[in-house]
Amino acid sequence: MKKFFLILFLLLFLGAAVVAWVFLGPGTGFKERTETLYIASDAITREAVLDSLRKNKIISNEAAFNFLAERLHYWERIRPGKYDIDKGSSLLSIVRKLRNGQQSPVKLTINKLRTKEDLARMTGNKFEFDSSEMMAYLQSDDSLETFGVSSEQAMILVVPDTYTFFWSAPPKKVLSTLSAESKKFWKTREAKAKAKGLSKEAVMIIASIVEEETNANKEKGTVASVYINRLEKGMPLQADPTVKFALKDFSLRRIYEKHLAVESPYNTYRNKGLPPGPICTPSRTTIDAVLSAPETDYLYFVASPAFDGTHEFSRTYEEHLVKARAYQQALNEREAAKSSDR
Repeated sequence: MKKFFLILFLLLFLGAAVVAWVFLGPGTGFKERTETLYIASDAITREAVLDSLRKNKIISNEAAFNFLAERLHYWERIRPGKYDIDKGSSLLSIVRKLRNGQQSPVKLTINKLRTKEDLARMTGNKFEFDSSEMMAYLQSDDSLETFGVSSEQAMILVVPDTYTFFWSAPPKKVLSTLSAESKKFWKTREAKAKAKGLSKEAVMIIASIVEEETNANKEKGTVASVYINRLEKGMPLQADPTVKFALKDFSLRRIYEKHLAVESPYNTYRNKGLPPGPICTPSRTTIDAVLSAPETDYLYFVASPAFDGTHEFSRTYEEHLVKARAYQQALNEREAAKSSDR
């Protein structure tokens, strides 16, 4: 009798050990360090989840996973999202992660974007929604009204940085986060803008033009001063980058007379004042350069004949013409030298 109970105990112990191993031991079936499971909002069914787990070989024992998911009531509360599963995770930990909606964060790093289409494309590649859904939101004045901007000014909400979201976040949530961070950014800067007689929207637009004009941080404030001076005098900005934006051709190296004929509110050769929105997302450095722009009487600038990425500034048009000719001559000589070397 004792032997029988001993055998029974051993069998029960072994059975419990096997069950524990199945549910608590390594339950993944992939070879990589991490595998990602995407559960779409329109696919929150048992069949869809099991199909995704199966296709990506995320679990090694589908029957055991299904059994555990039923006992923990997961099938009653499937949550969409992006879930990173580490190799060797137990079935119990996987079910709990999915049931509790413990999504893996999505990092969205924004540097310089030029158009709403760029933002829509970037977010469409990062989130559950596609680029057309974001673009529709960015084109809707009614949707953007809650953020205090029009469709033309939508990109004013974007301050380059790295943001954290969940994959299932809709376009409105993404823009809400961008808007909230923008407000934090401007909290300590709006007073500087007002001191210069500018709104934060105007600063963003000027900064976007400066961003496209020069990469030299040391002269960004001076470039900004030229545009501020032109605005105050009622002169057209005549900023080449706005023409490129109007044409949606950012590959242009030089702006010719034929380009200046484009009819667009962004063509600052034909229209006085600021364009209706920014032509890119300027960096924090450039925005601060505009806010701290020195007071100058410069009205013109041209690229330096040293070809070092800086510019030569002038107070009068006559002075500007002299410097422009010097740059043009240096450019012609440079191109001639290149041709002779071929």
